[in-house]
Amino acid sequence: MEDLTQDEWASQLADDNNAVVLDVRTDEEVADGIIANAIHIDIYRGQEFISEIEDLDKNKNYYVYCRSGNRSGQACSIMEELGFENTYNLEGGILEWAGDLVDLD
Repeated sequence: MEDLTQDEWASQLADDNNAVVLDVRTDEEVADGIIANAIHIDIYRGQEFISEIEDLDKNKNYYVYCRSGNRSGQACSIMEELGFENTYNLEGGILEWAGDLVDLD
């Protein structure tokens, strides 16, 4: 796992053709908006979270975020334990995100 600042995360993501954006917030948090093209898997789902993560392609690069950066850091650690090699945690989470957000509905 690598912790990236907002600028590093956005810049690296823009240049990464093998990127997947992963939002690990709750449904209630996601209702306020999500980064475009992000996959939403709530880390608080416990074993269901693990099962959904295990179904992801381990050869992709995962840009993970939550509200403040704590849960996404935990998610990156879990993903590494499951064999994911390239996970990037968004420092400061969505609270400090200056980019656009989209509604899911």
